[in-house]
Amino acid sequence: MNPESKIRRFAFTALFITLVTLTTSVFRVPVPATNGFINLGDTLIFAAALLWGPRDGFWAGSVGSALADVLSGYPHWAPFTFFIKGAEGLVAGLIAHRTFVQDGGTFGTVTGLVVGGLLMVLGYFTVEVFLYGLPAAVAELPGNSLQAMGSVIIALPLSLALKRIGLLHK
Repeated sequence: MNPESKIRRFAFTALFITLVTLTTSVFRVPVPATNGFINLGDTLIFAAALLWGPRDGFWAGSVGSALADVLSGYPHWAPFTFFIKGAEGLVAGLIAHRTFVQDGGTFGTVTGLVVGGLLMVLGYFTVEVFLYGLPAAVAELPGNSLQAMGSVIIALPLSLALKRIGLLHK
């Protein structure tokens, strides 16, 4: 990779980290059972994974989401979020990036995003069981599932639009 490409990639990774932090912090709905919240940050994690691949999906998810936790008053969640959201972006990118680059929103692309979203839901469920108990973790499942599904639905057309204007890393 030439130096110009490295700088461009670094800039877009930083941009997606920032966008994930903002969409997680600004567009959120509180969930009293776990003192958490539903947000739109996963949409940008998925977009980073589709457009730039698993590495950028990981960094956007892990750093952007953990930073949002710290800035939003949930610092105790940041370490868990770093790994859960990082894994979400990594897995979505590993499964979906190649098919997205080749032909856009195919079955493989959707599958990658859904698997990434499921990983996020299961990751938070597991942590919530240990921190708050099974009833609270179960109460959080619908919100996390809605967040994952909504993010898949929004991320696909958003990523296709960004691909058309040249924000794709091949």
